[in-house]
Amino acid sequence: MVSLTTPLCDFGRPAADFLLPGTDGRQYSLADVRGPSGLLVMFICNHCPYVKAIRDRLVATCRELETYGIKSVAISSNDPSHYPEDDFEHMKAYAKAYGFSFPYLFDESQQVARAYGAVCTPDFFGFNADLRLQYRGRLDASGRQPAPADARRELFEAMKQIAMLGTGPQEQLPSIGCSIKWRDR
Repeated sequence: MVSLTTPLCDFGRPAADFLLPGTDGRQYSLADVRGPSGLLVMFICNHCPYVKAIRDRLVATCRELETYGIKSVAISSNDPSHYPEDDFEHMKAYAKAYGFSFPYLFDESQQVARAYGAVCTPDFFGFNADLRLQYRGRLDASGRQPAPADARRELFEAMKQIAMLGTGPQEQLPSIGCSIKWRDR
């Protein structure tokens, strides 16, 4: 398993559109998932220990962000031929088991991950109401193990600021996680 960190935030970069199947049986586009105050796009997967370490906090954070007009969407772009735990059927069970209140989408072609420049799981992209990138950081100080309960809620604070001001914090710490499992070309 390769561990990577995300690049610096490319402030103002527009969100890339998509049309992907969700674990709930619906198709979702960018317009379907955006909130009135912004959007959090998360690249995650089922098997990654970094995602597992933050899973419960992430679900709670996304629910709380909705009260600020921020919607969330999770996308899995991993190649399931090498990681069967990340296939669409397992994604459906995963979303249900962990109470995802946000759509969990499958990027089978991996075109959406490439359009966003996603590199790892988890990889967070926080957009303002105009769908311009304002955050490319981490959830909190978690790594392969959850951070302490009193850890600073970096993602939540950044997205709340985006909802209120339209701009993200200038200081952002990169997310760390497993590399996206790209298909052989």
